[in-house]
Amino acid sequence: MPAVIVSHAVCMFCGALCDDLELVVEGDRIADVRKACAIGKQKFLHYQRPLLSPAVDGKEVDPGTAIRAAADILRQARYPLIYGLSSTTCEGQVAAVELAAAIGASIDSTSSVCHGPSTMAKQIVGVSTATLGEVKNRADLVIFWGCNPAESHLRHFSRYSVTPRGLLTPGGRKDRRVVVVDVRPTPTARAADMFLQIAPGGDYRALSALRAIVKGERPEGEEVAGVPLERWEELARVCRAARYGMLFFGMGLTMSRGRYMNVVAALSLVRDLNAFTRFAGMAMRGHGNVAGSEQTLAWTTGYPFAVNFSRGTPRYNPGEFTAVDLLARGEADAALVVASDPAAHFPAAAARHLQRIPTIAIEPHPTITTRLASVVIPCAVSGVSAAGTAYRMDGVPLRVKKVIPCPDPSDAEILASIREEVRQC
Repeated sequence: MPAVIVSHAVCMFCGALCDDLELVVEGDRIADVRKACAIGKQKFLHYQRPLLSPAVDGKEVDPGTAIRAAADILRQARYPLIYGLSSTTCEGQVAAVELAAAIGASIDSTSSVCHGPSTMAKQIVGVSTATLGEVKNRADLVIFWGCNPAESHLRHFSRYSVTPRGLLTPGGRKDRRVVVVDVRPTPTARAADMFLQIAPGGDYRALSALRAIVKGERPEGEEVAGVPLERWEELARVCRAARYGMLFFGMGLTMSRGRYMNVVAALSLVRDLNAFTRFAGMAMRGHGNVAGSEQTLAWTTGYPFAVNFSRGTPRYNPGEFTAVDLLARGEADAALVVASDPAAHFPAAAARHLQRIPTIAIEPHPTITTRLASVVIPCAVSGVSAAGTAYRMDGVPLRVKKVIPCPDPSDAEILASIREEVRQC
C-alpha cells in the first residue's frame, strides 16, 4: 500500500497543539512524523492499537457488556463523579456533561489540579490576553513566570514566543527580550536575557512589589522575595518600555503558596502595564485539550470545572465539587475516569478512596487507574485514531484529525452509549 502524507495534523500532547505536522501513513501505521518535537514524534510513532480489552472485575468481556456494567454502576451510585477529559476532544467532553446531567453527577477536569486557580483568578479580575499568533508577530518582550516551556512545551520557543520571525519581529530572537522568573535555574532560564531567582513562596510578594514599582511607588526594604530591589526596578523599566509585552505563567504560581491569589496579582500586573504599553497574559496549559475542557463546560453548564448536577441544575464550587476533594473526603461512591490517570497523580487519600469505590476507566492504554478499575473500556486515541475539536492554550479551536483506523470507538461514542443505557433502565 503506498504511503499517504497527512498534512496539518495536530499533536494533542500539550496545550500548544502544534498544527503543522506532516505524517507519513502506511496502511494502519504511522511510518514517519515531520516537524514534531521529540515527545510529539514518539506519541505518533509509538502509537499502537489500544492495548486494553473491555473488562469487568478483571475478566475480559465484550464491549456491550462493559457498557452495561458501567451504566449499572452509575445508575446505582448516589454521588457519582466524572473526571479527566483533558486529553479527549470537545465532542467527548460534551458527551460527558450530558451523562453527568443524566445521572446527577459531579464533573471535573484535570484543570482543577493545574490551572484551575488561574481560571478562578480570571473570574475575579479578568484577563488581558492575546493569541499565540499575536505573540509571534508583535511581542518584543516575553516573560515566563513559574513555567519551563523549554522542557514542557518543546516547540513553544520556536513557533510562538522566542525565535520565530513575525510581522513586527522580523529579526526573531534578536528583536525580543526574554525574562524568566522562577525559584530555580531551568533550561528556560538559560535561554533568558534576564533571570530573577525568587524565594519559594515569594511570587505574590514579588508581583505586588512589581506592580507598585510600575505605578511609581517604592516598596520598603532592599530586597523582595530574595531578589534585590534594583532588579525589580530594572524589570519594571523593561516592561514599561516594551512595545508589546507577554506574560506567560505556569503552575509555579497556581500550585505554590498563594495559588489563585498569585495569578490575581499576575493578571493585575498585566492590567496595570496596559496603562503604559500593550501587555497580555496567558496560562501555560499542559494537557492537549485542558483549555477545551473549561471552554466546553463553560458553554454547556455556565461553569469551567467543579460542576455538580445533584440538584438537577449545575452548581459550581471549587473545593466542594473538585475531584480531589470529593475523593479525599470519601463522598463520591462511584467514579468514571476519562482520558486521565488520577490513581497515579492524586494525593494518597484521594487515590485510596478511588480504589475503594467502583471505578470505570475509559482509556486506550494500561494505566494505574485501569489496574484498579471495576470496568475498563478501551477507546480510540484523540488526534490519532479519533477526530474532533480541541482548544489551544490561547483559546483558539482546532480540528484534530483521524489519521489511522481503529476498531475501538471514541470517548464521545462510549459516553453516549453509557448515557443511553442509563436512560433505558
